[in-house]
Amino acid sequence: MSVRAAFFLPSLAGGGAERATIDIAAGLARRGLAVDMVLARAEGPFIDLFPEGVRRVDLGGKVGASLPGLLRYLRRARPGALVSCLFHANAAALAARALLGGKVAVAVRQANDFAAEYAASGFRDRAGMRLERRLLRFADAVVANSQAMAETLARDLPRIARRVRFIRAPVVGPDLPRLAAAPAGHPWFDGGGPPVVLSVGRLAPQKGHRTLLHAFAKLRESRPARLAVLGEGPERPALEALARELGIAGDVALPGFRINPFAWMSRASVFALSSSFEGCPNALVQAMACGAPVVSADCPTGPGEILEGGKWGRLVPVGDPAALAAAIRDTLDAPAPPELLKARAGAWSAEASVDRYAELLAELAEERR
Repeated sequence: MSVRAAFFLPSLAGGGAERATIDIAAGLARRGLAVDMVLARAEGPFIDLFPEGVRRVDLGGKVGASLPGLLRYLRRARPGALVSCLFHANAAALAARALLGGKVAVAVRQANDFAAEYAASGFRDRAGMRLERRLLRFADAVVANSQAMAETLARDLPRIARRVRFIRAPVVGPDLPRLAAAPAGHPWFDGGGPPVVLSVGRLAPQKGHRTLLHAFAKLRESRPARLAVLGEGPERPALEALARELGIAGDVALPGFRINPFAWMSRASVFALSSSFEGCPNALVQAMACGAPVVSADCPTGPGEILEGGKWGRLVPVGDPAALAAAIRDTLDAPAPPELLKARAGAWSAEASVDRYAELLAELAEERR
């Protein structure tokens, strides 16, 4: 593909969707493609990871008001294809495509299970997702990062079924081993202490951290252990209060967002995912790529597919602290071999993902010639 490709995001906040977009854009740029990253506002912790060789376009405002700026960019730059992610950005990208009469091809990435995200959202977010759902008929492609999500989208939105593509996220990059070997910078990993259970994810209701804290409290009834949750978000005060209420605050750490969670994953005794829904949880794959034994809530969509029904780590019902505690305990007693976990995680290699995105973007650009 010789024409320009563009990616559109609200910002470079510290989430899996943002990190995946950075890695896709970087991979395409390394192959010599002209790539723009268009941001409603150029801010967020991943700004420091902005990929070399990618042109930054800052629209300078909130994503909800980004449509005029996005239209100006598309008219001026005329990229061969635009890829958007996260529902406000998707809605703006699809509206822009409609207003431009389809002159720019638009692919949207669905980072979460649409139905579950809608059910868990407040009124304002539901209104935005209803708009996005209606606008999806204008998409030239809808990219799902798990097979289960692709099947769900095709079933729930039959009008776009033929345009749904399954492309795994670029989770395991070539720099992961180096990052995993870096110091974690926390005394719990200095050796000789209790095992550390790790979770990584935004401190938000979707991630189920309250369930995880209750599970950890049950685990602590039978053995010493520590829990670290990397991430930041609106649930922090409630989680801190719950840890105190459960009497586990001294063994629970909420260190905030970390640009390199891999150093923590490689040293964790167990990685636990407690989400109520996902798309395809990058952190679960990343932990496996670091050799960490994993347990996960069997939420829609992604974990069951990643772990192949429990072959690579224990799956438990969503919102069940007793089952999660038992799974963590059993995994501490009999962890899976790290090399097997790393081999499984290799299916989410960055290079394979970038190959698929290059093919998709070339196809969309060709359709506009």
